[in-house]
Amino acid sequence: MTAQDLPLKGIRVIDYSHFLAGPFMGRCLAAMGAEVIKVERPKAGDAGRAHGYFKDGQSGYFLQQNMGKQGLCIDLRDTRGLDMMMKLIDTADVFIENYRPGALERLGLGYKALSARNPALIYCSVSAYGHTGPYADRPGFGLIAEAMSGALAQLGSPGEAPPLLRMPLADMYTGIHGVAAINAALVGRTSSGRGQHIDLALYDCMVSMHDYAVQRYFLSGGTDLPKQTGSGQPDSTVYGVFPARDGNLVIAAQVDDAWRRLATLIGGSRLSSDERFTTPAARNAHYAEAMEIVRDWTLSQPSRDACLAALEEAGVPSAPVQTIEEVVKDPQIHARGMLVEQEHPVLGKVTLPNLPFRFSGCDTTVRTPAPLLGQDNRRIAESLGLSTELVEAMVRDGVLYNEAAVQE
Repeated sequence: MTAQDLPLKGIRVIDYSHFLAGPFMGRCLAAMGAEVIKVERPKAGDAGRAHGYFKDGQSGYFLQQNMGKQGLCIDLRDTRGLDMMMKLIDTADVFIENYRPGALERLGLGYKALSARNPALIYCSVSAYGHTGPYADRPGFGLIAEAMSGALAQLGSPGEAPPLLRMPLADMYTGIHGVAAINAALVGRTSSGRGQHIDLALYDCMVSMHDYAVQRYFLSGGTDLPKQTGSGQPDSTVYGVFPARDGNLVIAAQVDDAWRRLATLIGGSRLSSDERFTTPAARNAHYAEAMEIVRDWTLSQPSRDACLAALEEAGVPSAPVQTIEEVVKDPQIHARGMLVEQEHPVLGKVTLPNLPFRFSGCDTTVRTPAPLLGQDNRRIAESLGLSTELVEAMVRDGVLYNEAAVQE
């Protein structure tokens, strides 16, 4: 399989989304070979363009989530712009949007209207609460879903406000669900010939991620609720974050074999045979004592690296709590190609995180940067059969808009 044989080659995606979940979805599909056309509004474009970090007026946030796409900036309030958009949708396989339910119906861009024009269209909607239910009309972002889902309630130290996750879990998790659902719908279309509407909610995706809390609640008859536990996990002893003299590390010794190796390292046979800790239930019952023993040991070592070296030699799963600087210098990250360099027309060389999937027969690393605002207006318009005169008029009237850095 060559670069020309990426799995989604020949699939056209219209990405009419903003900020994160939708754009991330489009980015993934572009990496898999789809032609993704990013549609934005004059003159600000995707709201993500106004989200830092900034360099020379360009948003790193936008660059990361929109690489590999073509850029179309069009005013849909003008009949010429809306007509061009409809022509584009007629040629599309997938349409991605993440507006509040009902917003696009008013523009004539809802699922029913577009599927009537293009029955094969797969239409993927992302919203805070989905298109049904009593909360459907409420606005929301990832933080809202993370709070509503019960995820935040489990974080932090008892009695303190939970910390923010500092990574957009709800948006990214919803986005990758969208990628999976779109690909499944594309497969299903091969036999049915018809597309369908995919309705994704940030809230739903966060609730679906609970691997333990929801089952625990129901199996206990509603009496057992997860609590804030700080840097440890009392239901999985020893499993948590521990301080060293010059940093922090994590230790995952919650299973018997790992605990015995850790106990032997720390306290020899006396600790490894201590009946307070010989079974998972016993360790959980003596959680505070176990954590204190391990914490005392990590603080007694010369450094974090000394802790990790001893743990590795003993066969105890562990890792440093790395800073971002440590991550981007990590040889494992470089060996896995998890950083991608691109040449941007304004910024020159930029380095961004790569996507994590690896195919044996092709390289899905996206080398083309995110588009400048309106970068591909003329080419896309002409490919749809619009006359040169009409395109020039639309450019003159601001129906097709591009930022100054675009080379026309």
